[in-house]
Amino acid sequence: MIVLWQEVAKMDDIWLKIKELAAAGNGIVSTKQVEHMGISRIALKKYVEDNRLVRIRKGLYTLCGELPDEYAALQIRSTKAIFSYGTALFFWGLSDRAPHLIDMTVPQGTNVSAIKRDYPQVRFHYVVEAMYGIGITETNSPQGGLIRLYDRERCVCDLIRDKKNMDMQLYTQTVKDYFRSGADCRKLLKYGKQFGIEEQIRTYMEVLI
Repeated sequence: MIVLWQEVAKMDDIWLKIKELAAAGNGIVSTKQVEHMGISRIALKKYVEDNRLVRIRKGLYTLCGELPDEYAALQIRSTKAIFSYGTALFFWGLSDRAPHLIDMTVPQGTNVSAIKRDYPQVRFHYVVEAMYGIGITETNSPQGGLIRLYDRERCVCDLIRDKKNMDMQLYTQTVKDYFRSGADCRKLLKYGKQFGIEEQIRTYMEVLI
């Protein structure tokens, strides 16, 4: 009887730790996080069987009754992946198109095969390491999860750099809206110089400002 009580108390203690992890991760808990705290996968399986956790993807769980934050879940899966292009533009209010594909940027050579398998709606963009870190910032997803994305100026630079592959209606409207909504020209020119597109940016500034 004492052994049984001790086992129950241990599981309750583990559950409190998992709930703390979930609270810190906007409702998402990963197998990696749990194992790092010394909690076994068997415990996770037990909580799923008891309808206290729900497995939303391989290695990712959420508390029962919680709506999973897919953006936060993706961020947990890869801390190197940065929300970019159309997805970041949508978060910044520079596009009114809810993205049907999720754009993320990673350094060249990053292995994202597992994420591609589990999230076929994610479209990855690859950049050299020297360009990867330019303009990284943080915001909250629509469901409140903390995510990493590129700032407005980096997004505009990416559009200009990759113009030939962009939807022209989205491209034109985004560039116009950016300059109409309080452009940070100093930062934009700084980024433009790093990307080798400073003259193109100056041309837009002459026309739109």
